[in-house]
Amino acid sequence: MKSRFRVLGAALLVAALQIGFLAALVEGRASILRDGREVLLKVEPVDPRDLLRGDYVRLGYAISTLDRSLFADQEALLAHDAEIMVRLAPGGDDGLWQAVGARPAGPPAVVDDADTVEIAGRIDGTPGGSETVRVTYGIERFYLPEGQGRPIERDLSVRPFRMLVAVADDGQAQIKAFFDGQRRLFEEAPY
Repeated sequence: MKSRFRVLGAALLVAALQIGFLAALVEGRASILRDGREVLLKVEPVDPRDLLRGDYVRLGYAISTLDRSLFADQEALLAHDAEIMVRLAPGGDDGLWQAVGARPAGPPAVVDDADTVEIAGRIDGTPGGSETVRVTYGIERFYLPEGQGRPIERDLSVRPFRMLVAVADDGQAQIKAFFDGQRRLFEEAPY
C-alpha cells in the first residue's frame, strides 16, 4: 500500500515540476512582452514557410548587418558565434531604432543615456576580413496564419514592413507586433 502512495506521490511531483517548468517558460516570454522596452525595427525579407509549423516570415533587420566600427572591442569579432550586446537608439522621425554600438556580452554597461537599449545577439559565423558583421537576435522568424506567408514575402521588398520588439533588461528580445507601414498586421498575445 505504501509503495502505491510513493509511486503516486512521485508521479504528482514529476507532473508538478513539468508544469512549473512550462509555466516558467511562458511567464519569461510574457514578462518580456509586458515589461520590456519597445523598439521599432526595419524589416528586411529572407524566406517564408516551415512544412511542420506552417507559414512564417523569416526576417532580417537593418540591425542584422553591423559595421565593424560599432565594436569598441575588435577582439570580440574573432570568436565564432560570439555573444554580443548591441546598443540601439532611436533614429530619425520614422521611429525606427538603429545600432549605435556593440560590445561582448557580459554585465550590463553603465550608460548615462536613458534613450538607448541593449539587445542580445550572436555573431553569425566568423566575420573574417569583412567590413560588416552579421548578427542574429533570436527574433528572425514570425509565424503567421495559414496562407498569409507568401503575400507578405512578396510585398516585403516593395513596402516598408516593421517589427515592434520588446527588449528585457538583460537584452533578450521578443516580437510584439508586425506592421505594414503604419498598419498593425499581427500582434503577439502575451500568453
